[in-house]
Amino acid sequence: MNSIVIVLLSIAAFVVAYIFYGGWLSKKWGIDLKRQTPAHTKEDGIDYVPASKGVVLGHHFASIAGAGPITGPIAASIFGWVPVLLWILVGSIFFGGVHDYGSLVASLRHDGNSIGEIIEKNIGRRGKKLFAIFAWLTLILVVAAFLNIVASTFAATPEAATASLLFIAVAIIFGFGVYRRGMNLVVSSIIGIALLGVCIWVGMVYPLVLPVKAWMWIMLAYIFIASVTPVWILLQPRDYLNSFLLYFMIGGALLGLFFTNPHITEVPAFTTFNVNGSLMFPILFVTVACGAISGFHSLVASGTSSKMIDKEGDAKLVGYGGMLIEGVLAVISLVAIGAVGMQKGGAIPTFSYGVGTFMANVGIPMEVGVPFVALAISAFALTSLDTATRLARFVFQEFFTETAQDGNKKSSPVLSNMYVATLISVAIGGFLGFTDWTKIWPIFGSANQLLSALALLAVAAWLAKSGKSNNMVKIPMVFMFLVTLTALVIIAKNNIVSGNYVLVFFAVALFVLALVLIKESYKILFGKQLKEERIAA
Repeated sequence: MNSIVIVLLSIAAFVVAYIFYGGWLSKKWGIDLKRQTPAHTKEDGIDYVPASKGVVLGHHFASIAGAGPITGPIAASIFGWVPVLLWILVGSIFFGGVHDYGSLVASLRHDGNSIGEIIEKNIGRRGKKLFAIFAWLTLILVVAAFLNIVASTFAATPEAATASLLFIAVAIIFGFGVYRRGMNLVVSSIIGIALLGVCIWVGMVYPLVLPVKAWMWIMLAYIFIASVTPVWILLQPRDYLNSFLLYFMIGGALLGLFFTNPHITEVPAFTTFNVNGSLMFPILFVTVACGAISGFHSLVASGTSSKMIDKEGDAKLVGYGGMLIEGVLAVISLVAIGAVGMQKGGAIPTFSYGVGTFMANVGIPMEVGVPFVALAISAFALTSLDTATRLARFVFQEFFTETAQDGNKKSSPVLSNMYVATLISVAIGGFLGFTDWTKIWPIFGSANQLLSALALLAVAAWLAKSGKSNNMVKIPMVFMFLVTLTALVIIAKNNIVSGNYVLVFFAVALFVLALVLIKESYKILFGKQLKEERIAA
């Protein structure tokens, strides 16, 4: 099959979906261009900071992309490229896009609060507590896995390590110039992008060589600082500038595809429904992960992005558009393995070699293109890491914060403190991170996808309480619950056999938490509580 045809048809499907289905969702959810967003009503200069839609998209996309849409499709290709491609398209448009956009809009309508706060208001306080525990455990797994991945990448690719550290310095200068000196965003962006190029060059000339454990300690210190600093000085500018790396990588890959005109020859169209004991249902839908739908996206949308949206109309580009762009990246990843086959080292080297091969046909040498792609991926893995830490801090603080009947919030003076919350999250995530990340990844994948079902549940409950149709949310929600609960049963069974009882505990705990949350929200989701309230009135 011709790769160009696959990519062009996929992009066309995403564009049509953005215009028509995204527009339909906006109409159904009552997007109001004149409504003031939480970034303005609660502006505090730390977490609530209004930004242009380009900056917010950059932050959001950089945070949600990571390595997920690259590793997922490549790993799932054991079932063949056709089922993976179909799930990327259907998942991104009708599942992931709805999930991300809905989470963002629901947060905007709840003062920029997280999914947990949305559950408390629409389902109940106990539901919020249960979700907070679930979300925090998932984020700790994210921190643990990505801490190990980033440290290993930096140790294996010291050029990327040098460039990434320099990126941080450039981001701080960019943030200070734009937000405190009023520099023009376009001019600052041009300068920032030029400095990114300088950072890449310096990294190739002066690679910083350190062992994995040394990088892990450095990353632990970094994510602690990144979690408590104002978003304008590091999070916003670094994610915004880093997003250009991914845009350039996607653009270079697409341009290279047209000159290379590769065919998918290394991966069959379809293999079998059972690959060495791995069943297509539910494994395919859990493995593709971020390439179609990811619960982590809802935490980013409701945790940081909603606090930066300048106008409510920007939410469609950031939430729905961001997911569709990630879908494009997932398609490119699938095409890469289809053209060059699995390379030594796994998914990331395969993607880097494949895209590097494409770009070589437009005059970019392989010895430059391959390291550049690896650098871009490591930059986004680092972005996912520090965003996850900040979100873990938010969730931890919210768990120990209660809303009284008069609307005032009462917090634990110690446990709701952002420094204490960050320290606890970083310490536990770091402890798990010093183990082998490949042991954490299977349970993280299932927890992440189950988190997406719970986020859809929260959005569906909010829409029901608001008197709006929620079928576009309930249908993907039910499917994701079936997928992920089945996967958790399989994981628990496999780990009982292997004697890994820590992961058995995580699987059982997440399974039970999900069932209790479903029970808590059943009456609201299916209208019974609303009917009872109307009768009582």
